[in-house]
Amino acid sequence: MLSIVLPCYNPPEHWEARILSEYQTLQARIPEPLELIVVNDGSRQGVHEAQVAVLKDNIPGFRYLHYPVNRGKGYAIRHGMQSAAGDLLMYTDVDFPYATDSTLEIYRQLKTGACDVAVGVKDLHYYRNIPRARRIISRTLRWLVRLFLRMPVTDTQCGLKGFRSAVLPLFLSTTINRYLFDLEFLKYCFRNGKFRVTAIPVKLKEGVVFRQMNYRILVPELINFVRVSFKNRE
Repeated sequence: MLSIVLPCYNPPEHWEARILSEYQTLQARIPEPLELIVVNDGSRQGVHEAQVAVLKDNIPGFRYLHYPVNRGKGYAIRHGMQSAAGDLLMYTDVDFPYATDSTLEIYRQLKTGACDVAVGVKDLHYYRNIPRARRIISRTLRWLVRLFLRMPVTDTQCGLKGFRSAVLPLFLSTTINRYLFDLEFLKYCFRNGKFRVTAIPVKLKEGVVFRQMNYRILVPELINFVRVSFKNRE
């Protein structure tokens, strides 16, 4: 079984229709059951019982988890992964912004045993279609990762990743609740040395629009970067 965890915070309109459409497309091309887990990370708007009911009625085994206070993307994905039943596990954003073929390539790499951790890395098209400030922040982070952490993969924040169930305890050992949990996870993978990590080029779907970045997160995430950089883990 493949389990996909989708963190959800104040999602865009018709998010449930996007999930249902992507589920139907993926399930038609994946020869095993697909489990979807939506984790409502304390949304203040945009999530209604009728929308959840649509997914429960049309997706076998659909899981909906929620809690009242926003805790962050990292916390939400760990929360969903704790109840995932698949031997292959993935996570992405609730609107499935990456092309279906990119999701399927992550799945194929894991299913064939080519790797234990499949990390989506964004192509040049991604950087041409995001606001300038977001592009600068993304590229600056990649430069910092290369300079201070010297990891083989510098694009740590692409929102499409997957791993085999043997890697799950390592993923659940991450502690960052917001965006840099990805960086923490990949540092653990490379320092651990037991798991094979493969970078997979991925593409955005046409017409994807990114929400406005909350710049108040920059200072806390900078602190998290320092924490990850200097934290040792066997």
